Formats: sequence, C-alpha cells, structure tokens
Amino acid sequence: MTFKLWLAIDPGINGAIAAVNDQGRLVTIRDMPVVKMAVGKSIKSRISPELLSMYLRNHLGDTAVVEQVSAMPGQGVSSMFSFGESFGVIKGCLAGVGIQYQTITPAKWKKDMGINASKDGARAMAIQTWPSWAETFARVKDDGRAEAALLALWLQRRSK
Repeated sequence: MTFKLWLAIDPGINGAIAAVNDQGRLVTIRDMPVVKMAVGKSIKSRISPELLSMYLRNHLGDTAVVEQVSAMPGQGVSSMFSFGESFGVIKGCLAGVGIQYQTITPAKWKKDMGINASKDGARAMAIQTWPSWAETFARVKDDGRAEAALLALWLQRRSK
C-alpha cells in the first residue's frame, strides 16, 4: 500500500518545508536549507538550490503547494528582490525534481483554514493540531514551520 504525502513550502530564508500524509498527520518538517554567501561586499543567507533539490528528491511526494509571496509595504528593494529570488529558486527546484505544484496567497489558505493573520495564530493552530510536535512550533521564529505544516494540511484537505 502506498501513502501519498502532501508537501507545502513557506518560502524565504526563515521558511520551512512540511509534509502531511493522507490522514493529515504531520510526517516531516524541515527549515529551509540556507547557506551563507558573498553578495556584493556582504555575506548574506540564501536558499541553497542544491540542498533543497536533494531534500525534495529524497524525501517527499509528488504534489506541493508554495505560499505565493509578494512585496510588503515598507520592505526594502534588496529584501524584496531576495524574497522573490527565493520564491523562484523554490519553484525551479520543485520543477527540476518533477514535483507538481501550485501557489496560493496567504490570505486565501489562512481564511480557508480559519487562521487569523498573525504569525502566533498559525503557531497556536499547529500546536493544537499536532500536540506531539509542539516543541517544533514553540518559538516565535518557528512561524515558518507552523505555516508550512498548516499549508500542507490545507493542500491535503483540498485534494480529497
């Protein structure tokens, strides 16, 4: 018997990759693989396409959803470019390893799941949904993990 995994990615340097199974159980969660690299005269964190592709190829299923990113008010040009670059790297890695994907706005999937817009709302719901994974979502900076996990659950529920 084969089990389908539903994969979701919260993009960005502080994002995460999560997968749930057919029953909506959280199977895996991983912080976005990043590396430090020289960008101009600075050292910056960037998503590693090599590590991300290897992870996707070795660990996950064939259906994914990626949170659709856009510029936010007050965000600098460099930050916006970096965020967009990360989004493109993620989509390229998914396509490169043969994983079909769709994108969805945060507002749409969070409304469908009944999550308020705050990052704490996603963390609280993730802890309530998967109490055995509570430590994974405990810190404020774990919001990317929580959002990836809940987005995977959204995809699993929408695909039934």
